Amino acid sequence: MKKLTLFAALFMLIQVTFAGGILTNTNQSAQFIRMMSRNASTDIDAVYFNPAGLIKLEDGWHFAFYSQTIFQDKTVDSKFPLLNDGHYVGEVTVPVFPTAYAVYKKENWAFSLGFGPNAGGGSADFDRGLPSFEIPITKVVPGLAALSQIDPTLDVTGYNADLSFNGSSVFWGIQLGATYKINDILSVYGGVRYMPSKNTYEGAIKNIQLQVAGQYFAAPAWLSGTASTVSDLATLAGAAAAQLGGTASNLQPLVDGGAGSYTLAQLEEAQYIDATTRAQLEGGLLSLGVAQGQIDQMPLSTVQGTYSTAADTYSGQATTLNNTATTLNGTAEQLGDKEVKTEQTGAGFTPMLGLHISPTENLDIAVKYEMKTILKLTNDTEVDDLGLFPDGDETRNDVPAILGIGIGYKPVNWLEAQFSYTGYFNKGVDWGYNTRYLAGGTMVKREIDKNGYELGLGLQFNLSEKFAVSVGGLVGDMGVADSYQSDFSYSNPSSTIGFGFMWKITDKLVFDAGFSDTFYKDQTISFTDVDLGSYEETLGKTTVNFAAGLSYSIF
Repeated sequence: MKKLTLFAALFMLIQVTFAGGILTNTNQSAQFIRMMSRNASTDIDAVYFNPAGLIKLEDGWHFAFYSQTIFQDKTVDSKFPLLNDGHYVGEVTVPVFPTAYAVYKKENWAFSLGFGPNAGGGSADFDRGLPSFEIPITKVVPGLAALSQIDPTLDVTGYNADLSFNGSSVFWGIQLGATYKINDILSVYGGVRYMPSKNTYEGAIKNIQLQVAGQYFAAPAWLSGTASTVSDLATLAGAAAAQLGGTASNLQPLVDGGAGSYTLAQLEEAQYIDATTRAQLEGGLLSLGVAQGQIDQMPLSTVQGTYSTAADTYSGQATTLNNTATTLNGTAEQLGDKEVKTEQTGAGFTPMLGLHISPTENLDIAVKYEMKTILKLTNDTEVDDLGLFPDGDETRNDVPAILGIGIGYKPVNWLEAQFSYTGYFNKGVDWGYNTRYLAGGTMVKREIDKNGYELGLGLQFNLSEKFAVSVGGLVGDMGVADSYQSDFSYSNPSSTIGFGFMWKITDKLVFDAGFSDTFYKDQTISFTDVDLGSYEETLGKTTVNFAAGLSYSIF
């Protein structure tokens, strides 16, 4: 039952991410959603994707605001044999995912400001928990199997529980930087992103019930009541042991006096014992399961040995029953309602560098590098029944370094193409331990096989000077090892399609809208349980995204 209290360790690993790396969101504009490739952008969203390319904007002020509405389902199908139902769905809903940019461009300089959810930005709701929550509870049933040997009416055949968890995570990015045009071909960028971050977790395990004789009972009350019953049985066993032991001791003088080979009848005839004593001794042997015919033939030494052995047996039963009662009381306490409510906050800085090359008028080549963000989060705990979120404690939640490379090409006026590569240096971050194994007392590091990547290709078709449509695709794989994956935090290879349109309402005002659908490859992972051995879980995910926004320029 000790494992049950470790469920809250899972809370620290919630990761709500969309397009991008294990932690990082790269879906930072409506143009990205409709094209899936923006690393060589020279529009206002270049503030995030290609800040060195902002030098391509016209002189003046430029502003943009975008919002996305995102829906994500995270599914887990567990084959753990003791679960009532191994299918779990976590719903992530992001009604508003805001991004804002501002740029002031003057001749060879461009100064930019960006704001948006650099990581997270959503709320995950698991209305019936996860396997990691429920598996420790399932082991209560086989753990109580020995009760049926004490009393068949105490046979526990099933369980039930109300499990819930809600977690939200958002790491805001506030980005400042400057772009300088060295010549008509080359421009450079330097900047920094400030990342105030917050994780909020609320979880509960309530109303754990045990099924006994076809009925469900509240686990703590039933276990406490059963502990009392078992304790009473232990008292009776102890009393029986004392009585039987006393009888064996009372017979010892007769054995020592040479009467050990006499039967009870012979002892009565020789007047060593009276008829009442003989009847009591025979009655005791009958209660121990000895047949009358066998009793008639038993010498006194055997009678005494039978009583002595029975006393030892009852004494051992009393000890076992007392230990069982103690365990039941401890289990009852652990199966009471548990709640956790905590908030983690912190902030970090991300230095950034950028380079933009325009060898010809219709070709753009861009490079952006974001250094690793050192991030510490501090607990602000309101309720922690499990003692796993001490108020004021700190945990590391670093964000990996990122390299973005983009190529933009416009062969004709009606067509624009962009290719993007984004590399995530996931191996440079410590991802901690897999909590699925922590519950069993095993320390398994969450490992990365190889650094992650995304490849994007987008096409924009300019139907007129004021209207364009676009389509794009994105594939990604974060390179995680099986040891990284758990039901609560996992990363699957993905493919995304996006499409949308751009409407230039006026020379200064532009509207962008897009839709994307992400398809994740299911991952089947084998876990090893310390009690039941290997079993598999299949981890899946789906994401859809609607985006829209306006950009406005003051020339």
